[in-house]
Amino acid sequence: MIRYLRIGIAVIAMGVIASGCVSNGTFKKMEAGKNEEIATLQQNKAALEDQKKTLEQQKATLEQDNSTLKQQVASLEQKNTSMQEQVGVLENEKASLVAASQQRQQQYDALVQGLSQEVEKGQLQVKQYKNMLAVDLAEQIFFDSGKATLKKGGKEVLKKVGDALKGYENKIIRVVGHTDNVPVAKALQATFPTNWDLSVARATNVVRYLQEVGVPPERMVPSGRAEYDPVAPNDTPEGRQKNRRIEIMLIDKSLVSEMTKTVN
Repeated sequence: MIRYLRIGIAVIAMGVIASGCVSNGTFKKMEAGKNEEIATLQQNKAALEDQKKTLEQQKATLEQDNSTLKQQVASLEQKNTSMQEQVGVLENEKASLVAASQQRQQQYDALVQGLSQEVEKGQLQVKQYKNMLAVDLAEQIFFDSGKATLKKGGKEVLKKVGDALKGYENKIIRVVGHTDNVPVAKALQATFPTNWDLSVARATNVVRYLQEVGVPPERMVPSGRAEYDPVAPNDTPEGRQKNRRIEIMLIDKSLVSEMTKTVN
């Protein structure tokens, strides 16, 4: 456009010169006006070029922002997928825990029902813990004082306990002997020097008898705690009687395996 203006000025100038009708001052005035128009157009062109550059920069920024947003969206979608997978895992774990809890309750109810007569007679107690069941046997039913030989009446009760335990194939059976804090009588110390020896011997004899009535020996573990795990104070006859007991604990095999790994 500027080039055309310049050509136009030249043409006009030639025409004016040829006609001789316009004075030199008028021509210069016209030329100055056209020069101003040319300068204005050049300024407008420069401004348009600046605007173009600005718009191109804004476009590049928007394209970069758009790319960043797409990456963020992809990242959020990936996180959402991961969270959904975690929710699925947690829901499965919850379902497993609920099923395990229901199974433990059913096992507890079945054990209590199977030994209901003995429970009513006070010969034993059935307890439920988080991951295990326990049967507490009153010592006086099974053993004479200071001795580890099973009494006949104790064997009858223990046989019924053994029959109830056979169905728990997913359990480890831990048999624990407990005593009060009264030392073994001197007359019996040749056989059982301490309550440790007495408690272990009683637990071992219970395990042997349970094996005789059909409980798999590989599922049983005998141990003794002597007087060091009391359930009542040893300062009264009643408390000492409660502490003299045989405890049969049914523990999940998976829990025992995990404990073994931790120890190793």
